Amino acid sequence: MSRCAPAVAALGGGHGLAATLRAARRFAGHVTAVVSVADDGGSSGRLRRQLGIAPPGDLRKCLVALAEEGSPLAVAFEHRLEGDEEEGHPVGNLVIAGLAVATGSLQTALDEAGRLLGAVGRVVPAAGEPVVLKAEADGGEIEGQSAVQRTAHISRVSLVPADPPASPEAIAAVEGADMVVIGPGSLFTSVLAALAVPALAEAVGRSRARRVYVANLRPQPAETAGYDVAAHVEALAAHGVEVDVVLADTTAINLGTVRAPVVETRLARTDGGPGHDPARLAAALEGLVG
Repeated sequence: MSRCAPAVAALGGGHGLAATLRAARRFAGHVTAVVSVADDGGSSGRLRRQLGIAPPGDLRKCLVALAEEGSPLAVAFEHRLEGDEEEGHPVGNLVIAGLAVATGSLQTALDEAGRLLGAVGRVVPAAGEPVVLKAEADGGEIEGQSAVQRTAHISRVSLVPADPPASPEAIAAVEGADMVVIGPGSLFTSVLAALAVPALAEAVGRSRARRVYVANLRPQPAETAGYDVAAHVEALAAHGVEVDVVLADTTAINLGTVRAPVVETRLARTDGGPGHDPARLAAALEGLVG
């Protein structure tokens, strides 16, 4: 593994992956976000249904996390429009959707949006097509990310179609990485929604990079209620994803007996806000660069 300016591939979705990107950009030579495309709620779900495109919301969050510091365009990307037809759509979702329709390529749209934002890394979808998340739980089979997010006692998630093509750019990012960072984020509906792409999980499995799981700061209502860190890691393993080391802040979550080496450190934001602190997470991740 490179000791200088490592290449980092970060996998997942939503706010958790954005936090990892804000951390990784502080020390990495190159950063690639590999993002789930299973979202079916809110603005992303509406654009997905209306235009037949991959949901842009998590992709937008990652682009903004990698954008040039202080970028007014990044602020605009997060601004939600109001009006009879556009209400609730962040500007960035519409830009990505428009570029994807105009160019016929989601990756071209993301690369162009990244150029406009001055992004310091690249954002790529985990799958080459929109997918539907499916979960097996005590109550039976649940379909759709929004529904899965409200479900407890999940044993397994998968995708429809079951074996979607992985994005070639996602596979290349994992294969070329010095460090693969998984999470943080909603375990089943963000992290495993990305890794449920079989070819992507296989690429992570054969990678020679250090595979780091960044544990959530606390269990998530319904989806991971009652989970400790060990239960999160066991769920990854049950889906064929083994990690080399776990980063955990156990201030508000129990550790349990984890099947991988653990680095316990403070990762929560210093201002008391939700989520991981980018500076703390950057220091912890950089300390794992061999």
